[in-house]
Amino acid sequence: MAGVLREFGPDIWIADGPTVTAAAGFHYPTRMAIIRLSDGSLFLWSPTPLADDLRAEVDRLGAVRYLVAPNSLHHLFLGAWRQAYPDAGAYAPPGLRRKRKDLEFDGDLGDTPIADWADDIDQVVIRGNLITTEVVFFHRKSGTVLFTDLIQHFRPRWFKGWRAIVARLDLMVAAEPSVPRKFRAAFTDKRAARAAINRVLEWPAEKVLMAHGEPVVEGSRDFVRRAFHWLTDD
Repeated sequence: MAGVLREFGPDIWIADGPTVTAAAGFHYPTRMAIIRLSDGSLFLWSPTPLADDLRAEVDRLGAVRYLVAPNSLHHLFLGAWRQAYPDAGAYAPPGLRRKRKDLEFDGDLGDTPIADWADDIDQVVIRGNLITTEVVFFHRKSGTVLFTDLIQHFRPRWFKGWRAIVARLDLMVAAEPSVPRKFRAAFTDKRAARAAINRVLEWPAEKVLMAHGEPVVEGSRDFVRRAFHWLTDD
């Protein structure tokens, strides 16, 4: 029987969770990533619902030490993981503390990695967006860039009816993973966003992982450059 976790590269695994319903009835798949740091502890990115089989496989990898919400939209299941792993530190992206006053956070995510994971993971905050402020991560050992909502890609016919029309116009079902038009329009500080993406483009990316879409495993740096050409070429 196949396990819940899929190995994505050296010391990084992914797990696909259930579909959730967002605003206006749009359905989104969920995905989390588990990174094993150099000291053997685990960094959990965008946790999906906590289930017994998932928890058992995660525990076999190491001790959960960090619970990370990468933007202010991906936080729904953080509380359950926080309760299950009270000794793990929870870290908030900009804006999430105000949104989730019911959760206790141990730190805030910025452009400088937390010291305990700095040797393994780099990060940058993509500022200036009215929808959400996203923190993009780079796992050095596997060469993986982790986007959350800024890049999306859904299968044809994933959405039905009028939602399918909206998704097509929004580039959610484009030929390759893209930055949805609603996110492009929501950038009020393109200079700050451009500077952040230029930092991302400096990383020696080999793969790109996103919460909503199949990973990109070839030509990743060129792919990121294409995805953000509307911003970097402006």
